[in-house]
Amino acid sequence: MQLNPIGVIHSPYKERGQAPRQGRLTEDESTLEIFPQFAPALKDVERNSHLIVLYWGDRADRERLQSRTPFSEIPVGVFASRSPNRPNPIAFCVVALVRREGERLIVRGADALDGSPLLDIKAYAPAIDCVPHATTGHIPGSLAEIAQGEAFHA
Repeated sequence: MQLNPIGVIHSPYKERGQAPRQGRLTEDESTLEIFPQFAPALKDVERNSHLIVLYWGDRADRERLQSRTPFSEIPVGVFASRSPNRPNPIAFCVVALVRREGERLIVRGADALDGSPLLDIKAYAPAIDCVPHATTGHIPGSLAEIAQGEAFHA
């Protein structure tokens, strides 16, 4: 298996504790810099209001298999959580596309650390990507409840 970054993420978050628990909890803007050889893949991207961004959590603890969530002191397996620490730290966020500037996408709602390798971008499709009645084991059901959770336990 081989993953080749398509670009790099520039964000205001230089260290782990600076990034929001979830990107949707911030109005900060970040820049997705696309490498020139992938520029043709940006054709018509600005027709989307939101994008799914997949990136590599290059500063994650890949040995950690359990983590406490912001909502409980009881650890859960990383596959039952959204912890950035996991064996293969593939991360994703749904961002709002603010504007395109050539090979750069200015977005709002990213939670990536500055310099994170960008793996892929996909169009967010509400009819496909939103599951209104989905359930979770321990993650609150509303963004307001998530925002009120205590600080992330990494």
